[in-house]
Amino acid sequence: MWMIVMFDLPVVQKAERKAATDFRNALLDMGFEMSQFSIYMRFCTSTAQVETYCKQVEEVLPEGGKVNILQFTDKQYERILSFHGTTKQPANKTPDQFDLF
Repeated sequence: MWMIVMFDLPVVQKAERKAATDFRNALLDMGFEMSQFSIYMRFCTSTAQVETYCKQVEEVLPEGGKVNILQFTDKQYERILSFHGTTKQPANKTPDQFDLF
């Protein structure tokens, strides 16, 4: 399962810029990868893990702005079409599952 955090935060004043940067850094610390400047993605192994990360994101939300969290399956992730300029990028591969002993 995948989750995406998308946000549009105010960055006019210095305190707002710092809050936005702190939010981005918190997402990175939680293991999210930047897909685009205000879009961060993370692979989760279960719905319970998604819910845990949703709560963690909620705890670090800055004042103001808008934040959306999307959840979708591996199959939906594989169907993402990506372009760099006019060049189509290869399809995303779902990460391999890890075995724990």
